[in-house]
Amino acid sequence: MASTEPVARAVAEEVARWGAMRQTGVTLRYMMEFGARPTERNLLRSAQFLQRELPIRIARRALDLDTLPFGLSAKPAVLKVRDWYLDSFRDIRYFPEVRNRDDELAFTQMIKMVRVRHTNVVPTMALGVQQLKKDLGGTKAFPPGIDEIHQFLDRFYMSRIGIRMLIGQHVALHEPDPEPGVIGLISTKLSPMRLAQLASEDARAICMREYGSSPDVNIYGDPDFTFPYVTPHLHLMMFELVKNSLRAVQERYMNSDKHAPPVRIIVADGAEDVTIKISDEGGGIPRSGLSRIFTYLYSTAENPPDLDGHNGVTMAGYGYGIPISRLYARYFGGDLQIISMEGYGTDAYLHLSRLGDSEEPLH
Repeated sequence: MASTEPVARAVAEEVARWGAMRQTGVTLRYMMEFGARPTERNLLRSAQFLQRELPIRIARRALDLDTLPFGLSAKPAVLKVRDWYLDSFRDIRYFPEVRNRDDELAFTQMIKMVRVRHTNVVPTMALGVQQLKKDLGGTKAFPPGIDEIHQFLDRFYMSRIGIRMLIGQHVALHEPDPEPGVIGLISTKLSPMRLAQLASEDARAICMREYGSSPDVNIYGDPDFTFPYVTPHLHLMMFELVKNSLRAVQERYMNSDKHAPPVRIIVADGAEDVTIKISDEGGGIPRSGLSRIFTYLYSTAENPPDLDGHNGVTMAGYGYGIPISRLYARYFGGDLQIISMEGYGTDAYLHLSRLGDSEEPLH
């Protein structure tokens, strides 16, 4: 049987070559304008763009996964993720050139499978980090330079958001009869009040399941206000923030005679940003611990659940909800800030750019 080594070497060389190429960022506005006319010609152009762009982005991450400090690259979970990236690189890179409608439809089916393959990347990487923490003897024994891993994970997860957005948007444009005002994954008239309601109901259901009861959530703002945004992104961010607030309030008032105060959500419509504030009276976070809530290395969860991570719910299990929500906000030019009063509660400010002109942050 012929050795697979030359094949592996050829793929490695190809990954290195594509990983050195320049990435092309897109804006929310461009995705909206381009997707507003999903003609056969536009879908063909979109597939041709992805056929060139995706291998560059995937190759960069595969190269990154090979060069992580503290032996993280050698952890079984990280090797598994790297194999997924290499498989996807091969699938896209060696797919015949997309020239006509049949090619485009076959290409779309293939990238759909790529998206499914990468569903569990976040929990699997979390498992790798957990394995590393065990080796290092826990957070107290972290060596200098451990921040490098946090910076890598920020880059890695931000890139993953971009790859999934590009694939998801292209696939969704094939929807034969989309809802009015929906362009792929983008809702041109998204109501943050309505979405706050849905995300709160989902978060309260989790809280009920875990504790048997849940604080109320009160939402304030203009119910008629809408703006263009990616619905699943905003749902994920709101869900994570509300869930954290509910948990904090619930745990603070669980054994108390006092009635648990509600979590409050305020939606403000500014000229540049839509800002959503989520306030709780859950006791707050000590100032010394505030910087840690945005890192991936200090999660208190023992075992990240090996679950289907596509819907955001599973992020409850390993403390990635806040840092990943901030990446989703920053992906289209927004941000997430957390301000806390220890002994009282926490305010999370979710800033979303409403202009849609911000280009993806590419690394």
